[in-house]
Amino acid sequence: MRLSDQSLAALPAGVARPSYDRAAQQCGVVHFGIGAFHRAHQAVYFDDAMNAGERGWAITGVSLRSPAVAEQLNPQSGLYTLATRGGGHADYRLIGAIRQVLVASEDRQRVMAALASPDTHIVTFTVTEKGYCRAPDGDLDIALAHSGSIYGLLAEGLARRREAGHAGLTLLSCDNLAHNGKQLERLLLAFLNGCDPPLADWVRTACSFPSSMVDRIVPATTEADLSSAETALGQRDEGHVGTEAFSQWVIEDRFAGPRPRLEDHGVQLVSDVAPYETAKLRMLNGAHSLMAYCGLARGHEYVHQAIADPAIRALVARLMLEEAAPTIAAASDQDLAGYAAALIERFANPALNHRLLQIAMDGSQKIPQRWLETLAANQQIGRECPAILQGIAAWLVHVRGDARPVDDPLAQTLAGCWRAQGEQGVFAAIFGPDGVLASDWRPTVVAIATATAALGRVA
Repeated sequence: MRLSDQSLAALPAGVARPSYDRAAQQCGVVHFGIGAFHRAHQAVYFDDAMNAGERGWAITGVSLRSPAVAEQLNPQSGLYTLATRGGGHADYRLIGAIRQVLVASEDRQRVMAALASPDTHIVTFTVTEKGYCRAPDGDLDIALAHSGSIYGLLAEGLARRREAGHAGLTLLSCDNLAHNGKQLERLLLAFLNGCDPPLADWVRTACSFPSSMVDRIVPATTEADLSSAETALGQRDEGHVGTEAFSQWVIEDRFAGPRPRLEDHGVQLVSDVAPYETAKLRMLNGAHSLMAYCGLARGHEYVHQAIADPAIRALVARLMLEEAAPTIAAASDQDLAGYAAALIERFANPALNHRLLQIAMDGSQKIPQRWLETLAANQQIGRECPAILQGIAAWLVHVRGDARPVDDPLAQTLAGCWRAQGEQGVFAAIFGPDGVLASDWRPTVVAIATATAALGRVA
């Protein structure tokens, strides 16, 4: 039996479920990039709001290319279960916030209708760093932007909205980019200025682009996870996701129109997101990437295995407390030392099985904001960053692709670049013939990191 509206009565009594009438809810949210993270994070907050009696905050999910999530959720009327894992057990909850999942390449007109609907007030995004189509200098890569990206969809949907006389939208990025709201605004306006300047003017005045920070560890769902959920639920849930108990969402309080009372459900609405997003990018995400590349090099598969390795744990502590934390202008309610301690405890949760290869994906898009900004800030005051440099060196080994295929949009470019250097080039200065770090690797890595930081992106 597969999870559906008709199978709910057969769920175990201990599974929490929506208290609201799903059929009576209008879709007030369109979400681009409807993967596991959104289902374990933003969708839960909107579900909480509707459970508390608010109306009109159901979600239309949009997959840009793959039909996988649509195939998981649409036969289940958008329903799925969330397992919160820790302490040797899992708590299951049924989430009802997602109404439908559209595949942009197949359902373009329905995506346009959702964006233009007067019921829609908020558009959220988890499209990953590469989904923003940035060129090496940080500006919009026009060719990429015109090849099935979020920008063409938004341009057409917002144009229909303006023509219908509807109000503007809150366009809320939830991706791991510094100043993500400002970045989305800058890049979308660059796209619109090139194809529809009057629409760009309307968006500039009618829409808002708040920045946000999201934090919850959500591993990719495995077949073993699906089987465990099936055993616990007594029915098959193809959309099941698992996560940890911790969840945080910090949003710049700058909405263009109606919004749910997210602050009643743990969301922090603030005037400036920067201290929170900087801490998350440089400490949590920076440590994650360090564990990924160094952990894979030492034969580990999962985050909890990497953090249990004394050598890696020492590097992680060094990165967070001695290299990243001193570069962060903390908000009054932030305790960075306490944050670091809590992160190490979260990393050590063996119930999550967070794969290092999942974190290692798309390193060329992640490293600038996770490592290079910290490195640059420390270099300005003459302070060394041995943990980050060790991470960069491990990343360089990873992108050679000797041990495994590299999942990165620049994989071929990076591998070709490094291999082409030969005995006289970069690798000869960093690695010996057996692939082990040479004793004098540090100056060369510093030079590479400095150069890539100046470009704004590893390339």
